[in-house]
Amino acid sequence: MNMIVRQEKAEDVNEVYHVVQKAFENADYSDHDEHNLVNRLRNSPNYIPELSLVAKYEDKIVGYILFTEIKVGDKTLIALAPVAVLPEMQSKGIGKLLIMEGHKIAALLGYKGSVVLGHDKYYPKFGYKKASLYGIEAPFEVSDDHFMAVELIDGGLTDVHGVVEYAKEFFEE
Repeated sequence: MNMIVRQEKAEDVNEVYHVVQKAFENADYSDHDEHNLVNRLRNSPNYIPELSLVAKYEDKIVGYILFTEIKVGDKTLIALAPVAVLPEMQSKGIGKLLIMEGHKIAALLGYKGSVVLGHDKYYPKFGYKKASLYGIEAPFEVSDDHFMAVELIDGGLTDVHGVVEYAKEFFEE
């Protein structure tokens, strides 16, 4: 499969909206607002253009990932939310490609770690472990198994402890 992963461009916005909406349409663990969340986050001070990535296949956007800045104590990390792949393109390694490319770029930008609220069978494949092991806590009630963190550089989370402060856009309607 000839897949291209690149930074999102202004002209991708509508197609990305559609991909994210479709990806979460029938998801069990979703408020089905991820597509609107992405739009809100693009206007947030926590938005990082270099970490808003699309996966293109045959000239069509089939996947999208976004990492935004978060605070944990006095440290700045990133949060992965969302990663979205069109339903008919799922289970083909596109999400993996997006996550790995995002991690690589984030490390190059100097981010030391990432957190995710997600599936406990999926994200550990990319090095995510229970965030509580690093002393990182969610600002809301969530299962320890589903709130995870990963070091993007060796020892990146050794001095990070506290409650995650997400972009306020996560909590807006």
